[in-house]
Amino acid sequence: MAHAWYLTPEQRAHFVEDPSRNVVAALIDFAGMLAFGSWELPEPPLPRWAYERIIERYPQWGVLALMDDPFVPQDIQERLGIQRTAPTPEVPLTRAQAEAMVATDNEYSRAQALADPRVPAGIAARFTNDPAHEVRLAVSLRPELTEHQRQAIDYHVGPDDRLRPTWWATTTEDPEVQRTCALSAHIGLRRSVALNQHLSPELVPILAEDTDFAVRLLLCEYNATVAPQRVVTTFLEATTMTAGRLLDHPRLRDFPFASLAEDPHPGARALVPRDPNAAPGLIERLSHDEYAVVRARMASDRRLSPARVLELFDADETTEAAAANPHLPVDMMELILADAVALAGEVVEGKPAVYLGRWNPDTLPDDDE
Repeated sequence: MAHAWYLTPEQRAHFVEDPSRNVVAALIDFAGMLAFGSWELPEPPLPRWAYERIIERYPQWGVLALMDDPFVPQDIQERLGIQRTAPTPEVPLTRAQAEAMVATDNEYSRAQALADPRVPAGIAARFTNDPAHEVRLAVSLRPELTEHQRQAIDYHVGPDDRLRPTWWATTTEDPEVQRTCALSAHIGLRRSVALNQHLSPELVPILAEDTDFAVRLLLCEYNATVAPQRVVTTFLEATTMTAGRLLDHPRLRDFPFASLAEDPHPGARALVPRDPNAAPGLIERLSHDEYAVVRARMASDRRLSPARVLELFDADETTEAAAANPHLPVDMMELILADAVALAGEVVEGKPAVYLGRWNPDTLPDDDE
Protein backbone atom coordinates (compact mmCIF):
# COMPACT_ATOMS: atom_id res chain seq x y z
CA MET A 1 0.00 0.00 0.00
CA ALA A 2 2.90 2.38 0.62
CA HIS A 3 3.62 2.12 -3.12
CA ALA A 4 -0.01 2.57 -4.23
CA TRP A 5 -0.26 5.20 -6.95
CA TYR A 6 -3.86 6.14 -6.19
CA LEU A 7 -3.29 7.33 -2.61
CA THR A 8 -3.16 11.02 -1.81
CA PRO A 9 -0.05 12.33 -0.02
CA GLU A 10 -2.02 12.61 3.24
CA GLN A 11 -3.33 9.04 2.93
CA ARG A 12 0.15 7.72 2.14
CA ALA A 13 1.59 9.62 5.12
CA HIS A 14 -0.36 7.44 7.56
CA PHE A 15 2.28 4.76 6.96
CA VAL A 16 4.92 7.01 8.53
CA GLU A 17 3.70 5.75 11.91
CA ASP A 18 3.86 2.08 10.91
CA PRO A 19 5.76 0.02 13.51
CA SER A 20 7.80 -1.64 10.74
CA ARG A 21 10.74 0.37 9.45
CA ASN A 22 10.43 -1.57 6.18
CA VAL A 23 7.11 0.15 5.53
CA VAL A 24 8.66 3.57 6.10
CA ALA A 25 11.48 2.56 3.75
CA ALA A 26 8.85 1.67 1.14
CA LEU A 27 7.46 5.21 1.40
CA ILE A 28 10.88 6.66 0.67
CA ASP A 29 11.46 4.16 -2.14
CA PHE A 30 8.22 5.31 -3.74
CA ALA A 31 9.60 8.84 -3.98
CA GLY A 32 12.75 7.53 -5.63
CA MET A 33 10.66 5.56 -8.08
CA LEU A 34 8.85 8.75 -9.08
CA ALA A 35 12.10 10.66 -9.43
CA PHE A 36 13.96 8.14 -11.58
CA GLY A 37 11.05 6.51 -13.39
CA SER A 38 9.08 7.79 -16.32
CA TRP A 39 6.15 9.07 -14.24
CA GLU A 40 5.62 12.48 -12.74
CA LEU A 41 3.23 13.70 -10.08
CA PRO A 42 2.06 17.28 -9.69
CA GLU A 43 2.85 17.17 -5.98
CA PRO A 44 5.31 15.46 -3.62
CA PRO A 45 4.28 11.95 -2.53
CA LEU A 46 4.29 12.99 1.15
CA PRO A 47 3.30 16.17 3.01
CA ARG A 48 5.97 18.19 4.76
CA TRP A 49 5.10 16.94 8.25
CA ALA A 50 5.71 13.36 7.16
CA TYR A 51 9.36 14.09 6.35
CA GLU A 52 9.78 15.74 9.75
CA ARG A 53 8.20 12.72 11.43
CA ILE A 54 10.49 10.25 9.63
CA ILE A 55 13.51 12.18 10.91
CA GLU A 56 12.01 12.35 14.41
CA ARG A 57 11.40 8.58 14.49
CA TYR A 58 14.72 7.63 12.90
CA PRO A 59 17.30 10.36 13.59
CA GLN A 60 20.15 8.47 11.91
CA TRP A 61 18.67 5.96 9.48
CA GLY A 62 15.98 8.42 8.39
CA VAL A 63 18.49 11.08 7.40
CA LEU A 64 20.49 8.59 5.36
CA ALA A 65 17.38 7.19 3.67
CA LEU A 66 16.11 10.65 2.72
CA MET A 67 19.35 11.76 1.11
CA ASP A 68 18.20 10.53 -2.31
CA ASP A 69 14.59 11.72 -1.97
CA PRO A 70 14.26 14.77 -4.26
CA PHE A 71 10.93 15.72 -2.69
CA VAL A 72 12.37 16.59 0.73
CA PRO A 73 11.58 20.30 1.29
CA GLN A 74 14.56 22.58 0.59
CA ASP A 75 14.88 23.96 4.12
CA ILE A 76 14.91 20.43 5.56
CA GLN A 77 17.60 19.47 3.06
CA GLU A 78 19.71 22.41 4.19
CA ARG A 79 19.16 21.63 7.86
CA LEU A 80 20.26 18.03 7.37
CA GLY A 81 23.18 18.96 5.15
CA ILE A 82 21.73 17.02 2.21
CA GLN A 83 23.57 17.76 -1.02
CA ARG A 84 20.97 17.37 -3.73
CA THR A 85 23.02 18.26 -6.78
CA ALA A 86 26.33 16.76 -7.78
CA PRO A 87 29.32 18.94 -6.90
CA THR A 88 31.06 20.43 -9.91
CA PRO A 89 34.76 21.07 -10.49
CA GLU A 90 33.86 24.71 -11.21
CA VAL A 91 33.11 25.16 -7.50
CA PRO A 92 36.26 23.80 -5.82
CA LEU A 93 36.74 23.44 -2.10
CA THR A 94 39.55 24.97 -0.16
CA ARG A 95 41.42 22.58 2.10
CA ALA A 96 39.93 24.34 5.11
CA GLN A 97 36.41 23.80 3.74
CA ALA A 98 37.15 20.12 3.08
CA GLU A 99 38.55 19.66 6.57
CA ALA A 100 35.48 21.31 8.06
CA MET A 101 33.16 19.02 6.05
CA VAL A 102 34.74 15.82 7.36
CA ALA A 103 35.18 17.07 10.94
CA THR A 104 31.82 15.89 12.23
CA ASP A 105 30.80 13.27 14.77
CA ASN A 106 27.77 12.30 12.69
CA GLU A 107 28.84 9.27 10.66
CA TYR A 108 26.24 9.88 7.94
CA SER A 109 27.32 13.49 7.41
CA ARG A 110 30.94 12.34 7.41
CA ALA A 111 30.16 9.69 4.81
CA GLN A 112 28.35 12.20 2.59
CA ALA A 113 31.26 14.61 2.81
CA LEU A 114 33.78 11.93 1.86
CA ALA A 115 31.66 10.95 -1.13
CA ASP A 116 32.35 14.42 -2.55
CA PRO A 117 35.27 14.05 -4.99
CA ARG A 118 36.26 17.68 -4.30
CA VAL A 119 37.52 16.51 -0.91
CA PRO A 120 41.25 15.91 -1.52
CA ALA A 121 42.36 12.30 -1.77
CA GLY A 122 44.86 12.86 1.02
CA ILE A 123 42.11 13.83 3.43
CA ALA A 124 39.85 10.97 2.35
CA ALA A 125 42.68 8.47 2.84
CA ARG A 126 42.67 9.19 6.58
CA PHE A 127 39.22 7.62 6.85
CA THR A 128 39.87 4.23 5.25
CA ASN A 129 39.84 2.71 8.75
CA ASP A 130 37.04 4.84 10.17
CA PRO A 131 35.07 2.98 12.88
CA ALA A 132 31.81 3.61 11.00
CA HIS A 133 31.06 1.23 8.13
CA GLU A 134 29.11 3.91 6.23
CA VAL A 135 32.21 6.09 6.18
CA ARG A 136 34.51 3.28 5.01
CA LEU A 137 31.99 2.41 2.31
CA ALA A 138 31.88 6.03 1.10
CA VAL A 139 35.67 6.14 0.90
CA SER A 140 35.76 2.84 -1.00
CA LEU A 141 33.65 4.46 -3.75
CA ARG A 142 36.04 7.36 -4.33
CA PRO A 143 36.95 7.89 -8.02
CA GLU A 144 40.71 8.17 -7.52
CA LEU A 145 41.12 4.70 -5.97
CA THR A 146 42.52 1.72 -7.81
CA GLU A 147 40.83 -1.67 -7.61
CA HIS A 148 43.54 -2.86 -5.23
CA GLN A 149 43.02 0.15 -2.94
CA ARG A 150 39.26 -0.42 -2.85
CA GLN A 151 39.67 -4.05 -1.89
CA ALA A 152 42.01 -3.06 0.94
CA ILE A 153 39.18 -1.16 2.67
CA ASP A 154 37.03 -3.08 5.13
CA TYR A 155 33.53 -2.64 3.71
CA HIS A 156 30.75 -5.10 2.98
CA VAL A 157 27.86 -4.95 0.54
CA GLY A 158 25.34 -7.78 0.61
CA PRO A 159 22.87 -8.58 -2.16
CA ASP A 160 19.99 -7.05 -0.16
CA ASP A 161 21.87 -3.98 1.07
CA ARG A 162 20.72 -0.60 -0.19
CA LEU A 163 23.39 1.69 -1.60
CA ARG A 164 23.33 5.32 -2.57
CA PRO A 165 24.47 5.56 -6.21
CA THR A 166 27.80 7.34 -6.51
CA TRP A 167 27.09 10.31 -8.76
CA TRP A 168 30.34 10.33 -10.72
CA ALA A 169 29.74 6.75 -11.90
CA THR A 170 26.12 7.47 -12.82
CA THR A 171 26.99 10.58 -14.87
CA THR A 172 30.38 10.00 -16.45
CA GLU A 173 30.49 9.92 -20.24
CA ASP A 174 34.06 8.63 -20.33
CA PRO A 175 33.93 5.09 -21.83
CA GLU A 176 37.04 4.00 -19.94
CA VAL A 177 35.71 5.19 -16.58
CA GLN A 178 32.43 3.42 -17.31
CA ARG A 179 34.29 0.21 -18.17
CA THR A 180 36.32 0.44 -14.96
CA CYS A 181 33.08 0.69 -12.97
CA ALA A 182 31.32 -2.08 -14.91
CA LEU A 183 34.21 -4.50 -14.38
CA SER A 184 34.94 -3.50 -10.79
CA ALA A 185 34.66 -6.00 -7.95
CA HIS A 186 32.84 -3.24 -6.02
CA ILE A 187 29.11 -3.86 -6.26
CA GLY A 188 28.44 -0.19 -5.55
CA LEU A 189 30.27 0.94 -8.66
CA ARG A 190 28.56 -1.64 -10.86
CA ARG A 191 25.13 -0.68 -9.52
CA SER A 192 25.90 3.00 -10.00
CA VAL A 193 27.12 2.71 -13.59
CA ALA A 194 24.04 0.62 -14.43
CA LEU A 195 22.05 3.83 -13.90
CA ASN A 196 24.23 5.80 -16.31
CA GLN A 197 22.13 7.28 -19.13
CA HIS A 198 25.24 7.53 -21.34
CA LEU A 199 26.34 3.93 -20.88
CA SER A 200 28.48 2.59 -23.74
CA PRO A 201 26.51 0.00 -25.75
CA GLU A 202 29.19 -2.67 -25.33
CA LEU A 203 28.83 -2.51 -21.54
CA VAL A 204 25.08 -3.22 -21.53
CA PRO A 205 25.38 -6.99 -22.17
CA ILE A 206 28.19 -7.20 -19.60
CA LEU A 207 26.08 -5.65 -16.86
CA ALA A 208 23.05 -7.64 -18.01
CA GLU A 209 24.90 -10.80 -16.93
CA ASP A 210 26.21 -9.37 -13.66
CA THR A 211 26.21 -11.75 -10.69
CA ASP A 212 24.48 -9.12 -8.53
CA PHE A 213 20.73 -9.09 -9.10
CA ALA A 214 20.42 -5.39 -8.21
CA VAL A 215 22.81 -4.51 -11.03
CA ARG A 216 20.67 -6.41 -13.53
CA LEU A 217 17.46 -4.91 -12.13
CA LEU A 218 18.75 -1.33 -12.24
CA LEU A 219 20.03 -1.81 -15.77
CA CYS A 220 16.64 -3.06 -16.93
CA GLU A 221 14.84 -0.23 -15.14
CA TYR A 222 16.95 2.58 -16.56
CA ASN A 223 18.40 1.38 -19.86
CA ALA A 224 16.18 1.20 -22.94
CA THR A 225 18.54 -1.04 -24.91
CA VAL A 226 18.68 -4.13 -22.70
CA ALA A 227 17.86 -7.35 -24.54
CA PRO A 228 14.14 -8.12 -24.14
CA GLN A 229 14.78 -11.66 -22.89
CA ARG A 230 16.95 -10.25 -20.09
CA VAL A 231 14.13 -7.88 -19.10
CA VAL A 232 11.68 -10.79 -18.94
CA THR A 233 14.12 -12.93 -16.96
CA THR A 234 14.76 -10.09 -14.52
CA PHE A 235 11.03 -9.56 -14.08
CA LEU A 236 10.61 -13.24 -13.22
CA GLU A 237 13.46 -13.05 -10.68
CA ALA A 238 12.29 -9.83 -9.05
CA THR A 239 10.49 -9.88 -5.72
CA THR A 240 10.19 -6.10 -5.37
CA MET A 241 6.78 -4.40 -5.34
CA THR A 242 7.77 -2.38 -8.41
CA ALA A 243 8.73 -5.38 -10.54
CA GLY A 244 5.60 -5.00 -12.67
CA ARG A 245 6.86 -1.81 -14.28
CA LEU A 246 9.55 -3.83 -16.05
CA LEU A 247 6.77 -5.11 -18.28
CA ASP A 248 6.45 -1.55 -19.65
CA HIS A 249 10.07 -1.65 -20.85
CA PRO A 250 10.30 -0.31 -24.43
CA ARG A 251 12.00 -3.51 -25.64
CA LEU A 252 8.90 -5.51 -24.66
CA ARG A 253 6.43 -3.57 -26.78
CA ASP A 254 6.61 -6.13 -29.58
CA PHE A 255 7.90 -9.07 -27.57
CA PRO A 256 6.31 -12.42 -28.60
CA PHE A 257 4.98 -13.40 -25.19
CA ALA A 258 3.18 -16.36 -26.77
CA SER A 259 6.62 -17.95 -27.20
CA LEU A 260 6.74 -18.39 -23.41
CA ALA A 261 3.88 -20.89 -23.43
CA GLU A 262 6.24 -23.83 -22.94
CA ASP A 263 8.55 -22.11 -20.49
CA PRO A 264 9.07 -24.17 -17.30
CA HIS A 265 8.59 -21.04 -15.15
CA PRO A 266 4.86 -20.58 -14.39
CA GLY A 267 5.39 -16.84 -14.14
CA ALA A 268 6.59 -16.82 -17.75
CA ARG A 269 3.59 -18.79 -18.96
CA ALA A 270 1.35 -16.35 -17.12
CA LEU A 271 2.62 -13.58 -19.41
CA VAL A 272 1.24 -15.18 -22.58
CA PRO A 273 -2.02 -13.11 -22.59
CA ARG A 274 0.09 -9.97 -23.06
CA ASP A 275 0.66 -11.13 -26.65
CA PRO A 276 -2.21 -9.86 -28.84
CA ASN A 277 -1.32 -12.56 -31.37
CA ALA A 278 -1.68 -15.47 -28.93
CA ALA A 279 -4.23 -17.89 -30.39
CA PRO A 280 -7.48 -18.53 -28.50
CA GLY A 281 -6.61 -22.23 -28.41
CA LEU A 282 -3.34 -21.43 -26.61
CA ILE A 283 -5.12 -19.31 -24.01
CA GLU A 284 -7.67 -22.09 -23.56
CA ARG A 285 -4.93 -24.70 -23.06
CA LEU A 286 -3.06 -22.57 -20.53
CA SER A 287 -6.30 -22.04 -18.61
CA HIS A 288 -5.85 -25.71 -17.59
CA ASP A 289 -2.25 -25.17 -16.42
CA GLU A 290 -1.23 -26.95 -13.21
CA TYR A 291 -0.37 -23.62 -11.57
CA ALA A 292 -3.18 -21.40 -10.31
CA VAL A 293 -1.27 -18.22 -11.18
CA VAL A 294 -1.27 -19.23 -14.85
CA ARG A 295 -4.92 -20.24 -14.84
CA ALA A 296 -5.86 -16.96 -13.16
CA ARG A 297 -4.06 -14.88 -15.80
CA MET A 298 -5.92 -16.70 -18.54
CA ALA A 299 -9.26 -16.44 -16.73
CA SER A 300 -9.73 -12.75 -17.48
CA ASP A 301 -8.72 -12.99 -21.14
CA ARG A 302 -11.49 -12.29 -23.66
CA ARG A 303 -10.13 -15.01 -25.98
CA LEU A 304 -11.47 -17.67 -23.62
CA SER A 305 -14.72 -19.37 -24.49
CA PRO A 306 -17.74 -18.42 -22.33
CA ALA A 307 -18.02 -22.03 -21.15
CA ARG A 308 -14.44 -22.07 -19.90
CA VAL A 309 -14.92 -18.69 -18.22
CA LEU A 310 -17.80 -20.15 -16.21
CA GLU A 311 -15.69 -23.16 -15.20
CA LEU A 312 -12.92 -20.88 -13.97
CA PHE A 313 -15.45 -18.71 -12.16
CA ASP A 314 -16.55 -21.76 -10.18
CA ALA A 315 -12.94 -22.51 -9.09
CA ASP A 316 -11.85 -20.68 -5.92
CA GLU A 317 -8.36 -19.83 -7.27
CA THR A 318 -9.67 -18.15 -10.41
CA THR A 319 -13.06 -16.71 -9.39
CA GLU A 320 -11.89 -13.14 -9.10
CA ALA A 321 -10.03 -13.13 -12.44
CA ALA A 322 -12.90 -14.84 -14.27
CA ALA A 323 -15.34 -12.28 -12.87
CA ALA A 324 -13.45 -9.63 -14.84
CA ASN A 325 -13.84 -11.51 -18.12
CA PRO A 326 -16.23 -9.77 -20.56
CA HIS A 327 -17.56 -13.19 -21.57
CA LEU A 328 -19.05 -13.79 -18.13
CA PRO A 329 -22.80 -13.87 -18.78
CA VAL A 330 -24.71 -10.80 -17.67
CA ASP A 331 -27.14 -12.90 -15.64
CA MET A 332 -24.13 -14.27 -13.72
CA MET A 333 -22.90 -10.75 -13.01
CA GLU A 334 -26.34 -9.86 -11.69
CA LEU A 335 -26.38 -13.01 -9.58
CA ILE A 336 -23.02 -12.12 -8.01
CA LEU A 337 -24.34 -8.76 -6.89
CA ALA A 338 -27.69 -10.11 -5.73
CA ASP A 339 -26.14 -12.94 -3.74
CA ALA A 340 -23.58 -10.63 -2.18
CA VAL A 341 -26.22 -8.22 -0.94
CA ALA A 342 -28.37 -11.05 0.39
CA LEU A 343 -25.57 -12.91 2.17
CA ALA A 344 -23.34 -10.17 3.47
CA GLY A 345 -24.32 -8.97 6.90
CA GLU A 346 -21.42 -6.53 6.99
CA VAL A 347 -22.03 -2.90 6.12
CA VAL A 348 -19.11 -0.65 5.18
CA GLU A 349 -19.73 3.10 5.14
CA GLY A 350 -23.44 2.53 4.80
CA LYS A 351 -23.18 0.16 1.84
CA PRO A 352 -23.52 -3.65 1.85
CA ALA A 353 -20.18 -5.40 1.47
CA VAL A 354 -19.80 -7.31 -1.79
CA TYR A 355 -18.07 -10.70 -1.72
CA LEU A 356 -16.95 -11.82 -5.16
CA GLY A 357 -17.88 -15.32 -6.22
CA ARG A 358 -20.48 -17.94 -5.28
CA TRP A 359 -20.60 -17.71 -1.50
CA ASN A 360 -22.95 -19.26 0.99
CA PRO A 361 -23.34 -18.33 4.67
CA ASP A 362 -20.98 -21.11 5.75
CA THR A 363 -18.10 -19.98 3.54
CA LEU A 364 -18.14 -16.24 4.03
CA PRO A 365 -14.64 -15.04 4.92
CA ASP A 366 -13.78 -14.30 8.54
CA ASP A 367 -13.24 -10.68 9.53
CA ASP A 368 -9.49 -11.18 9.78
CA GLU A 369 -9.10 -12.71 6.33
